[in-house]
Amino acid sequence: MKHVYEGKTKTVYALDNGNYLLKFKDDVTGTDGVFDPGANTVGLTIEGMGQGGLRLTTHFFNLLKEKGVKTHYIAADIANNTMEVLPATSFGNGIEVICRFRAVGSFLRRYGQYAKENQELDAFVEVTLKDDDRDDPPITKDGLAVLGILTNDEYESLKEQTRMICRLVKEELAKYGCELYDIKLEFGRNNGEVILIDELSGGNMRVYKDGAIVEPLELVKIVLG
Repeated sequence: MKHVYEGKTKTVYALDNGNYLLKFKDDVTGTDGVFDPGANTVGLTIEGMGQGGLRLTTHFFNLLKEKGVKTHYIAADIANNTMEVLPATSFGNGIEVICRFRAVGSFLRRYGQYAKENQELDAFVEVTLKDDDRDDPPITKDGLAVLGILTNDEYESLKEQTRMICRLVKEELAKYGCELYDIKLEFGRNNGEVILIDELSGGNMRVYKDGAIVEPLELVKIVLG
């Protein structure tokens, strides 16, 4: 296999069969040693996070498969922290899709003049550009279209899938007494279709239980034991 990309939380390899292999790291995003799924820098390293993130990702991708939702997931090798996935091209240099159920994090920092902390947001979807130099700026549907990053039809597909996927994740977490506040997803193109890529783990979501935030590895223990 061939090394393709070194990401913040994963290493990407190209396989001889045309698929890709993602190797999960123990690094998580955050600032000053504090975990933050919305941050665009590696904030800390948590031993076992790579394997834990992969276990939870596998759990959620299998759940989506049962519901008929297409993703890039093919198979996982938990012992080696790797996941085989379908090839997918990014939108522009990459976008991130955030689905928000409560007002926290960057949403509250930007819109605190109007939003109240923990205010319910009913699966509000926003898109940001992956651009560390510009702090991942938010962008609208019209902006994505005029810059040639995403067509209007692709945006509507992405938005619809985001709400459906995130509500399924929220319902699953609720079974364990947890509440999903927000979650960050990534999508790509595969054979002309918009599909979910990357991961679905505690490293890219804010989850609360009994009024306190649940750390990524703790979420693995709660859901998978």
